[in-house]
Amino acid sequence: MVRKEGAALAAAGWRVLHLCPAIGDPPARVDSVEIVPHRHRRLRGLLALARDAAALRPAVIHASEPDAWLAALLAARRCGARVVLDVHEHYPSRLDARLPAVMRPLARAAIALACRLMGRTADAVVVAKDGLDAPFAGARRLVAVRNYAPAPVEAPRAHGPGPLVLGHLGAIGRARGWPQMLAALALAPPDTRLVLVGRFTDGSEPAFHARAAELGLADRVEVTGWLPQAEALQRLGACDIALVLFQQGEENHRLALPHKLFDAMAAGLPVIAPRFAEEVAAVVRESGCGLLVDSGDPAGIVAAVVQLADPTRRAALGEAGWRAARWRFAWETEAERLVGLYREFVPRP
Repeated sequence: MVRKEGAALAAAGWRVLHLCPAIGDPPARVDSVEIVPHRHRRLRGLLALARDAAALRPAVIHASEPDAWLAALLAARRCGARVVLDVHEHYPSRLDARLPAVMRPLARAAIALACRLMGRTADAVVVAKDGLDAPFAGARRLVAVRNYAPAPVEAPRAHGPGPLVLGHLGAIGRARGWPQMLAALALAPPDTRLVLVGRFTDGSEPAFHARAAELGLADRVEVTGWLPQAEALQRLGACDIALVLFQQGEENHRLALPHKLFDAMAAGLPVIAPRFAEEVAAVVRESGCGLLVDSGDPAGIVAAVVQLADPTRRAALGEAGWRAARWRFAWETEAERLVGLYREFVPRP
């Protein structure tokens, strides 16, 4: 949010402040965005957070999580700011995994009602992908600002013969497909390797390493842990194929439009992605950047890997994705849409 939306607004000439939790020693500024740390707990500190936000006397408050939405609306009542709600997930289904099936419809309905009420109270709602707008029916302004990657500048990487390295970028867990990745790796040619660029977010890293050892893959997998963005993208770019293997069972996976997809396209990597994920599949089909599979089927995944063993095929798909990332799916176009929305609320700086 800071490096893209905040930076885009700052580049347009507005002063942008990011009010965020104080974790460690945050920098004073990131990409021309001023960092203002606070020490309030997310839920119990909502009123204090709202007071802090109002005290900054902003013209517009841009909030990116449900608790921040509420704090923003409360702050706006104090200071008269416009409020923009930023939506990155399908929130009505977010509690599904934590609730018994019988309670899910009621929870979804309650959260959808809360979304609708807050959306109608705010001045605008920004959605990061298609499929997220339904809970915000009736919003005063509903604008799609999709979470694409910046247009690539460097040429797509060259693809040559040799052992394949499969790469996954970002948060990893069971629901993001590591069991299927390992099972597919066990079926792949023995010189194929897997690199996970990111960290586990569901506590399953010990199980991952145990399973890799059980399958005899311990020396063929690498987990980098969290890396700074530039280094993470460099590690991904050194791979041959990018994996996006969300598993079925979550609405947010069906509607996913992950940044890792566009990062892979910008790097010139072919992508293996899930057929059921509607937004992802649409991008892959339109751009011709990769292969769609049943992400729960290791045999199908490894069949796609075998197809992409041909460097000519990898290069063709990778270049198609790179071209699409440069023109059709570039963040710069989305940034213009966000800036245009803000110019409706605040005079041109």
